[in-house]
Amino acid sequence: MARILSRTIYYLLFLGMAVVVFVPILLIFFGSFKNNLELAQTSPFSLPSSFMNLDNYKVAITKGHLLRGLQNSFLLVGISIVGNALLGTMTAYVLNRFQFVGKKIIVALFLFAMVIPTYTTEIARFQLIHKIGAYDTIWAPIIIYVGTDILQIYIYMQFLEKISEQLDESAMLDGASYFRIFRSVIFPLLLPATATLGILKGVAIMNDIFVQQLYMPSRRLLTIATSLTSYVGDHSSDLASLCAAIMVALFPSALIYILFHKYIFKGMMDGAVKG
Repeated sequence: MARILSRTIYYLLFLGMAVVVFVPILLIFFGSFKNNLELAQTSPFSLPSSFMNLDNYKVAITKGHLLRGLQNSFLLVGISIVGNALLGTMTAYVLNRFQFVGKKIIVALFLFAMVIPTYTTEIARFQLIHKIGAYDTIWAPIIIYVGTDILQIYIYMQFLEKISEQLDESAMLDGASYFRIFRSVIFPLLLPATATLGILKGVAIMNDIFVQQLYMPSRRLLTIATSLTSYVGDHSSDLASLCAAIMVALFPSALIYILFHKYIFKGMMDGAVKG
């Protein structure tokens, strides 16, 4: 009976989580095929009069500048992931392989940064970005996204624990420098973790609206996330087109997760367990 009860609770919790996640998406999907009048007069749970009504998607793509947003988002994600992977792997390599004065302090600072609310440091970060001339350019969020975090460092360091230091010593006997060891030995072996963290980082960047809206206010720098704000104003809102735009914006992140979810879980598990 205890086993049956535990399984029942497990499935009920799983069903509840699925409802919380998928019901809003389903309602937005229905709304993307309705016009504003139908959206206002019918229940959110009611089916649209026609699933062939693609006018909202046309408005979202043409007037909502979603194509420009996708282009800027992919550029932002690509540069940020490459820079973040290089910086993260090099940082973890140094912290794992070398002993130096202040190493524990650096690790402690990473941990301390996690408990500080992001918004408390936003004013200082905004002033710094403005002073270096990166404000209202695509480089402003790139500088922010390229920065590493303790989760990334932890996963990389756990992977490095499973890479024998004898590989480093053998490469050094062959005359390889530390940079050559990192480039030819360490970084290729960290690719599973890099793929996992890159996918997670890419989805997070695609969904982030705060940093992109704050540091790239120009319409020429719209991303897939910030372009959604153009459908809602103080005096009027095109909610039907907004639903269509949300579905278009949701597609890249959902597709990435569906295609690579097994690599995400594998990389997280491999990085959480020492060999």
